[in-house]
Amino acid sequence: MPNRRHFLQTASATTASLIAAPAFVRGQNLNSKLQLGGIGCEGKGWSDISEMASHDQSQFVGFCDVDLSRTERVRKLNPDAPVFQDYRELLEKLGDKIDAVTVSTPDHMHAYIGLDVMRHGKHVYCQKPLTHNVWEARQMALQAKKSNIITRLGNQIHSHEHYRTAVQAIQSGAIGKVKRVHSWCAATGHGKSFHISRPKSPVAPPKSLDWNLWVGVAPTRSYGDWKIYHPWGWRDWQDFGNGALGDFGCHILDPVFTALKIDKAPLDFKADHSGMNDEVWPAQTTVDYTFPGTQYTSAGNLQITWYDGGRLPSIKGSHLPSNEGLPRSGSLFIGENGSIVLPHVGALRTYPDAKIEQADNQNHYHGWIDGCITGKQPSDGFAYGGPLTEAVLLGNIAVRYRGKKLSWDDAAMKITNHPEANTWLRRDYRDGWDIKPVSS
Repeated sequence: MPNRRHFLQTASATTASLIAAPAFVRGQNLNSKLQLGGIGCEGKGWSDISEMASHDQSQFVGFCDVDLSRTERVRKLNPDAPVFQDYRELLEKLGDKIDAVTVSTPDHMHAYIGLDVMRHGKHVYCQKPLTHNVWEARQMALQAKKSNIITRLGNQIHSHEHYRTAVQAIQSGAIGKVKRVHSWCAATGHGKSFHISRPKSPVAPPKSLDWNLWVGVAPTRSYGDWKIYHPWGWRDWQDFGNGALGDFGCHILDPVFTALKIDKAPLDFKADHSGMNDEVWPAQTTVDYTFPGTQYTSAGNLQITWYDGGRLPSIKGSHLPSNEGLPRSGSLFIGENGSIVLPHVGALRTYPDAKIEQADNQNHYHGWIDGCITGKQPSDGFAYGGPLTEAVLLGNIAVRYRGKKLSWDDAAMKITNHPEANTWLRRDYRDGWDIKPVSS
């Protein structure tokens, strides 16, 4: 294990000069390519890394995964790049050779890693949701601004032609001012690990996995066996993931926020669900949000309702025919003059039918690479992704207080009418894994 204190002292002395330098100078690369480090190498990690590597001005020079068995594909991508099990070793040994980093780990480690990387002046692409709790999301946005680096949230459909077309249609007034929004997904809150409590007879982790590093900031627990937590079921568990809302909220609510230019936090939120314990998220959830209106909404506040686990909204009050079906996942925008159904990764439908100008398709990954090279921040940076994630995670706090409407003071970062709910805005970090707040 590297000497962490020495590492931080050395890095802090150089960070200020690094931040001010162009990306290529910062990486000190000789081939004029953006030098990348990949943290999290399989699953979504492999997707992120392989997409980034397809940009002709990028090159991965180091990889890291707490489970070394999940690094086979990245080793083939660049056989000369060293592979680490602890991301801190990657930063210590390759810090002066890396311009930017992808973070594709379970939710609970996004902030710990992302903040550390940003404090060392590296551009960051981080998977969604940006963090595991609201306080962490606020810190990530603050640190991105302080470090003056290029960031992007890993909800790649933000750049897809279908979502961009919907944004364009709504902002052009295709259905008039928007009065109501419903968003939903078919996924359940505990459908991946197929467990609702910890296994009674856990087994030893495989030798390839450093379980202590995997648990990271979360409370210690025994390794559960293949797929209960790692590499797949972790989203179900409250200590590590954020259920269906955390998994899909930053995807499906993204075109809602973008199209309507929602730049203020919800005023209040209330949840209903199918039942839960202290370990996993509910199988089915409904969350009602109240947001301040915007230039694209009708008078007053805007109601947005989220549904998951197969729950669907009523089409009553929309312009849809009574027998019209809804996609398994997507959003329904109800406007003054019409309605739009936007499937999750599908072409929109308008009611009444209207000719809609199609937007172009963009590469979300390459857009971040281009931003790192040019110094121009693309859309969906942490200044946007942080508040979007906060709204999603506030919904999960409401889930813990079923049926109670919680009022939110965004400036004070406080739930004002139910003080005990503020407990869930941040977590108690495991000894040795504290996250320090961003200093002014």
